[in-house]
Amino acid sequence: MIQSMTGFGKNVIQLPSKKITVELKSLNSKNLDLNARIPSSYREKELELRNIIANSLVRGKIDFSLYVEITGESSNSQVNVNVVKEYIAQLRNVNPESFTEKDEIELLKMAVRMPDALKADRDEIDQEEYDEIKKALLEALKEINTFRSHEGGVLEKDFIVRVESILSLLKKVEEIDPERLAHVRERLEKAITDLKENVDENRFEQELIYYLEKFDITEEKVRLANHLDYFLQTIDSKDSNGKKLGFISQEIGREINTIGSKANYAPMQQLVVQMKDELEKIKEQMLNVL
Repeated sequence: MIQSMTGFGKNVIQLPSKKITVELKSLNSKNLDLNARIPSSYREKELELRNIIANSLVRGKIDFSLYVEITGESSNSQVNVNVVKEYIAQLRNVNPESFTEKDEIELLKMAVRMPDALKADRDEIDQEEYDEIKKALLEALKEINTFRSHEGGVLEKDFIVRVESILSLLKKVEEIDPERLAHVRERLEKAITDLKENVDENRFEQELIYYLEKFDITEEKVRLANHLDYFLQTIDSKDSNGKKLGFISQEIGREINTIGSKANYAPMQQLVVQMKDELEKIKEQMLNVL
């Protein structure tokens, strides 16, 4: 079975004071290209989260996003009481004669806006909260892998259709091959006749055999059939291996090209063009296989 590199996964968890959303998007790439967007307070866990994603998704251009929304009463900021009191005392002394009780409230409002009136404590990541985040990530990974498998199934069906089409065209090549060789022989004999020269029949036969062997495609047909069979076996294997399928596709292309260069016969060259067209469609889709 094969997997696509295209996928999407999302999981949302609700904690007592926070709503945390994990999102994963994946596109095709030659290697693992992971882009992570997470709040600064979780940066110390980024490497571990990246490793979890890399081990699961293996390859692709991946966007990982961790969103945190405060839904309850939670704040990292605290009033710096001593500093605020000092500010109020200094403000009160600016004009102590006219100071009233009503002014006390205004002084407090002014004091809390002054520098260092509030202090922000960096919260340590709560282990239970982090465990929940990891669970959410694993659920999102499960979802994206399901998505990838579904897309891979669609690709697999298309590959099988394309490979069977090439096999069908190869059978047609085999059917017209004797006709092609007869055509090549006829052309060579006609060329000699047009020269209006007396030739040594034995030498002519030797040269004819040489050219017929040069145009022989028996090995290419056998190798092409083997490569196509190996391609189908690899698709049906337990693991998805897009790179291996890509290498096999290159070998298939080599054999098709060699048949085309040796064909020297229009009907066979037309079949070769059709095989190349099917192979190009396979290669285009192959870029998205894990």
